[in-house]
Amino acid sequence: MHNPKGRHDSQRRRLLKFGAAAGILSAVPASDLLARQSSNAHIVIIGAGAAGLDIASRLQRSLDGARITLVGARQQHYYQPGFTLVASGLWQMNRVLTSTQEWVPQNVSWIEADATAFNPDNNQVRLSNRQTLTYDLLVVATGCQLNYAEIEGMSPELIGQQGIGSVYAGPEAARATNNAIQALIDRGEGRALFTLPHTPIKCAGAPLKMTFTTLSRLEDSGQRERFQVDFFTPFKEKVFSVPVYNDFVLNRWREQQVGLYDQRRLVAIDPGARTALFSHASGETDQESYDFIHVVPPMSAPDVVRHSELAWQEGSMAQQWMEVDQYSLQHRRYPNIFGIGDVAGTPFGKTAASVKKQAPVVEENILAYLAEQPLKARYNGYTSCPLITSIGRAMLAEFGYGGELMPSFPFISPTEESWAVWVMKEKMLQPAYYAMLNGRV
Repeated sequence: MHNPKGRHDSQRRRLLKFGAAAGILSAVPASDLLARQSSNAHIVIIGAGAAGLDIASRLQRSLDGARITLVGARQQHYYQPGFTLVASGLWQMNRVLTSTQEWVPQNVSWIEADATAFNPDNNQVRLSNRQTLTYDLLVVATGCQLNYAEIEGMSPELIGQQGIGSVYAGPEAARATNNAIQALIDRGEGRALFTLPHTPIKCAGAPLKMTFTTLSRLEDSGQRERFQVDFFTPFKEKVFSVPVYNDFVLNRWREQQVGLYDQRRLVAIDPGARTALFSHASGETDQESYDFIHVVPPMSAPDVVRHSELAWQEGSMAQQWMEVDQYSLQHRRYPNIFGIGDVAGTPFGKTAASVKKQAPVVEENILAYLAEQPLKARYNGYTSCPLITSIGRAMLAEFGYGGELMPSFPFISPTEESWAVWVMKEKMLQPAYYAMLNGRV
């Protein structure tokens, strides 16, 4: 006889066992077991988010005598993987907020400013407080930039108004998105549009998660048949870059009667009229009405990076993302510069789980560079997305360069949705993330 409770209990025991093991492994990082490497280098890290804090913690432990300066103006730290849970009405906003200060390692200087100009030929960076820093080695960990202004009529201030939602713009925006979705449900009928931009984005699964959790909420309302749900993608029959997950999502949406509008790009929005303008691949445009719309903005490296010598100068990422070798994460033209996190122009790697895999590679290669040794550590493009397929179920999408599946847990199928992955997403990933900020995993 099928026993879902027994299966859940078994999965729960395995998850708890994994969690305990992860805790043990994270207690003593590898760098603590080795002799610290001596260096008198001044290392400047631009960006005090997840990637910057992780690499600062690692280098502070692995180097003896180095001067490490962390640069970043934001005083609050955001647990961004929790934004979709806030926007889905499952978490309160305060669950994703901590202070940056509590994560800054001892003996690391934190300058509460942002970079305004890079001068890599002279090993200098200009800051918003008018200070100029000179470095021996630079790590760029700025994250990415949300380009809402590329959608005519759209700005972050509109999120939560006139049926507009967007999970990306911060904790307040996530909460406002939840309120907008709830207002749609309370109305009892209407049309909800979900969008995808034409650029690479951080957490590529977030637009899909928001679609799935909204569908769950509409179904729970008992009035699903009174709502029209449509997804607009600029790509041909594609909403996710890895085929097996793309096919799963499209098949599930067909079952859930979600309309797919492919080769459509959101180019303008009229909040007062609640209409959105989409361009076709042919150049024609369509105007669509909505009662709720989830806007995902085009993304790029911050302007200070993409308009500098640090950006790719040619190819599909030119003047959009930071130029790095996709394996070593070292800048291809400036060997004393490394990139990590969302800013890096690599084929995959814009999730917190990517940072977890990138940080040891950057650390090891920085140590090798300072010791004038070959850079041997390699990043394989690992990206992980706990893809929520309904409230209470998820699929653990883990993959790397070339779309190769890279499952981490033998008891979790990488192509099946499960309650276990939901528990991992909702309960277990946040403690692991905070361990990562301390360079412990």
